[in-house]
Amino acid sequence: MTRNITQRELRNDSGKIMRALDRGERFIVTRNGVPVAELNPIRRRVFVPKDELLEIFRGAPHIDFKQFRKDIDALVDQDPTPRAYRRR
Repeated sequence: MTRNITQRELRNDSGKIMRALDRGERFIVTRNGVPVAELNPIRRRVFVPKDELLEIFRGAPHIDFKQFRKDIDALVDQDPTPRAYRRR
């Protein structure tokens, strides 16, 4: 559930709001009744064991890395020379 709070509430009750964010609450910050920001908790990273990850990708198609590199080079400008020094 998202709760609206004023800019003043954010300033005066920042500790309480931070603890609410820790619990997963979300906020819309308003200034003069106009929404100006969203405060959302950051999602925690989830560790996936190596064996599980390998099992997930076991059915994935094989990648030919040389062909993949050629495809990328054909689509993306990989010239490391700064643009200012390139010949036109």
